[in-house]
This record gives sequence, structure tokens and C-alpha cells, in this order.
Amino acid sequence: MARILLAEDDNSMRHFLARSLENAGHEVLAFADGEDALPALQAGPFDILITDIVMDRLGGLELAMRAQAVKPGVPVIYITGFSAITMEDAGEEVNFSQLLSKPFHLNSLVEAVDKALAAQQAS
Repeated sequence: MARILLAEDDNSMRHFLARSLENAGHEVLAFADGEDALPALQAGPFDILITDIVMDRLGGLELAMRAQAVKPGVPVIYITGFSAITMEDAGEEVNFSQLLSKPFHLNSLVEAVDKALAAQQAS
């Protein structure tokens, strides 16, 4: 089981992802954007950050950089509806784990979480 910090600005998608991850046995702290997630980020601890890249007040790339400052090496799984997004802007300080393009199957998300946890435990 992992403690997952989830930032997704689409309400229905956020609830759906949180419920699916909880059904897979994880604890999920879900927020509407990166700005809302900051207090939970500071309160810690969390094992994985799952974040939408494009959000109004604080986007996923900035949230991931702040997460790395709090917990260096934390795995980050990005989700996006924009296929043109590249991870070149993420920078080396972000522990980029995987990019899932919407729409994606929930099994893909659960597999990405499992993969990130396995890699984290192996290091």
C-alpha cells in the first residue's frame, strides 16, 4: 500500500482516480490543483505524486519540483490530456516515473503506481 498525493483539476476524473486507487489498496489524498495540494505536500509523508500537468493555479511540473524539495526522489506520475506536452521542461530535479495520456485505462495507472513503488524499494 502506498500513500498517494493526487492533484487533478477535473472533478469527476479526480474522484474516479482516487476511488480506483483506493480500491487497489492505496491511501489517496486528492486535491483540485497543485496550490490546494501544497499543505498536504508539506505535511507529508507520501510515497508517490500523481499530478495533472496543466492546472490553473499551480501546474504539475511546479508541484513536482516542490515535492522533490520536500522528499527528494519521490516518484512522479504525470497525467495529461495534451499529447504535445513533453517532459523536457520537467528538469533533472524531478524524478519522472511515467506519463499517462488521457484517456488511459485505470489498469495503466495502477501498473504505473506498482512500477514506481517497486523501483523505489529497489533503490
